[in-house]
Amino acid sequence: MAMSRDPRPDLFTVSETGPIVAAPLAERMRPQDFGDFVGQDDIVGPDRPLRKAIEADRLSSVIFWGPPGSGKTTLAHLIARHTKAHFVPFSAVTGGIPELREIIKAAEHRLSLQQQKTVLFVDEIHRFNKAQQDAFLPHVERGTVVLVGATTENPSFEVISPLLSRSLVVVLKPLGEAALGEIIDRALEDQTVGLGGKHVRIAPEARRRLVSYGNGDARSLLTAMEFIVEQCEAGPDGTREIDVQVLESGLLARSLRYDKSGEEHYNIISAYIKSLRDSDPDGALYWLARMLDAGEDPKFIARRMVIFASEDIGNADPFAIVVATSVAQAVQFVGLPEAQINLAHGTTYLASRCKENASYIGLLEALKDVKAHGNLGVPLHLRNAVTSLMKELGYGTDYRYVHDDPSAREDQTHLPPPLRDRRYYRPKPLE
Repeated sequence: MAMSRDPRPDLFTVSETGPIVAAPLAERMRPQDFGDFVGQDDIVGPDRPLRKAIEADRLSSVIFWGPPGSGKTTLAHLIARHTKAHFVPFSAVTGGIPELREIIKAAEHRLSLQQQKTVLFVDEIHRFNKAQQDAFLPHVERGTVVLVGATTENPSFEVISPLLSRSLVVVLKPLGEAALGEIIDRALEDQTVGLGGKHVRIAPEARRRLVSYGNGDARSLLTAMEFIVEQCEAGPDGTREIDVQVLESGLLARSLRYDKSGEEHYNIISAYIKSLRDSDPDGALYWLARMLDAGEDPKFIARRMVIFASEDIGNADPFAIVVATSVAQAVQFVGLPEAQINLAHGTTYLASRCKENASYIGLLEALKDVKAHGNLGVPLHLRNAVTSLMKELGYGTDYRYVHDDPSAREDQTHLPPPLRDRRYYRPKPLE
């Protein structure tokens, strides 16, 4: 399918002729079609709406949100291959508003004279501040560009609401073990752009550990794999044998102690949250220090604290959410290194509070009933009768105003009849 793109070199310009052999393995093994794109079948499997829209070149503005190595850029790559529109890749790291203005100007010209749409791929869109993101808005609204954004950060925090409301947000998950294993096997077998020509044989336990090391990130997995294979000398028969010892020595040689998008990132934040949950301020402070020392984004830590305050403390101490959100605001306002003090303050407070998850569990149970029972009607006595017809139909009939009739608080039901006896919120006695 013919494509028109910005003439400047980028990773998309090689898609018609295949990956560049000199590129890193992760780039060379990037899927060229949906058949090779593994691990995200829920969103791009056969007959899924997003895949159909891409293949039919009917995609509207979309934001891909997911961890590194989950396939966001690959999806943009596949869009580039399937669209008849002019495809322009743009990085929020290296580009700015002046470059964006030039792209928009060219898109307007292209649309008016050639009736050709422009698909604008913005990698790491969260790197733009709110004012910069505003620059996209009028052009997305007018259809001058179809925006395809990619972010590792929660769009609810990092993308402005007007842009979110005009875009489909697609959530990509970390790749599962089966998908990572398939990626390893393909790389080892591919004679053209993979490692097939190096005659690599990997022991089952080493393969399992390599999958575990990848921890959902295909790019990290392939980068580590390429490094290990390159460092392993071929035997007399030309075969490179990768066992557990070779694997571990290779990973240690690269000093991958803490990758903010890799295994230790998830391990350490897990240890931090569990320390908070178990009311251990010493453990929580240690894991906080590990994250700060490794250069973790303090906003990420603060967001997890805000979530924790409601999920694990809730109404056992309603002030916890106030402290957590204040810490998050302080981190934004103060910045590092002083914001470490705010994070420590919030950490010790949350770790020291009583714990209760009744609100969270109640919500999960209510959501389960919503999915199981569908759109149950609102009981008539809870509906507002704003027209005479509604009054005739019984809207608001028999509703008891609790300020005039305090007994209504206990006697009046507020759930649809099939769920009349449900009790979602069951707080436990505080210790």
